[in-house]
Amino acid sequence: MAVLSIQSHVVYGYAGNSAAVFPLQRLGNEVWAVNTVEFSNHTGYGSWRGQALDIDLIQDLITGLQDRGVLDRCNAVLSGYLGSAAVSETVLEAVKKVKKENPNALYCCDPVMGDVGRGFYVKPDIPDIFKKELIPHADIVCPNQFELEALTGIEVTNIDTAVKAISTIHEMGPSIVLVTSFKENGEQADSPTLSMLASNKDELYRITTPELPLGSGVAGTGDLTTSVFLSQYLRTKDLEKTLNLCTSGVYGIIEKSFNMTYNKKKDSPVELKIIEAQEQLCSPTHIFKAVKITI
Repeated sequence: MAVLSIQSHVVYGYAGNSAAVFPLQRLGNEVWAVNTVEFSNHTGYGSWRGQALDIDLIQDLITGLQDRGVLDRCNAVLSGYLGSAAVSETVLEAVKKVKKENPNALYCCDPVMGDVGRGFYVKPDIPDIFKKELIPHADIVCPNQFELEALTGIEVTNIDTAVKAISTIHEMGPSIVLVTSFKENGEQADSPTLSMLASNKDELYRITTPELPLGSGVAGTGDLTTSVFLSQYLRTKDLEKTLNLCTSGVYGIIEKSFNMTYNKKKDSPVELKIIEAQEQLCSPTHIFKAVKITI
């Protein structure tokens, strides 16, 4: 499988393509990475160096792929953080070019906008761009709970409101919705858990794992999750199996990341240990099983 991944990139640590490319490769995919941002490190550190790359460069790289005549081999386009409206236009143009050459190719959109507690960290026009321009063209969309609420205007407090919000996303166009983080109001604090929800309109699954206290400033978990989900779905075309494999692998990486950094300084952001824990992607220590939810 070949995946065109158009995302930000950091030199140190894991975010955007830095968190997505290796897991895709480790799971057997050829990855064509186009970076939209080149930073020294992710912004959770509070300071960084680098810049957003020139939009003409990004467009030129994609045109170069078209020149090579390889877009018909592209099985999926993956996009994440958008620095500007111009980047979204470039992503959409790339999706159209790929689908023209390969109508069976999938577009997986990770609508990166913000998170619970942190709020929005994108420009004010980005949410509308996702809603009106990118998501209607997406086959798979992977919001976290905060982003699900932002995209639909529905406050997600329990499974019923989550189902309503997911249905609203389906109505926008995507056939598959993965909610990468979900917590119901009133969940017990003494035994914290975190769920993911996956829907293909006909079936809805929920899968739950222990929640590890990684702390604030951690980056790349959503980018990692989306890339693994896309890879497993390209291989299996089975929603339940994909959710099980994705959750088990990602949890293994997060658990090892937590265990390796637990005794370090609390004021330093936790970095994912994707390389050290790479075997978890193929042979996870913990196996989690999804539960089908009656819609």
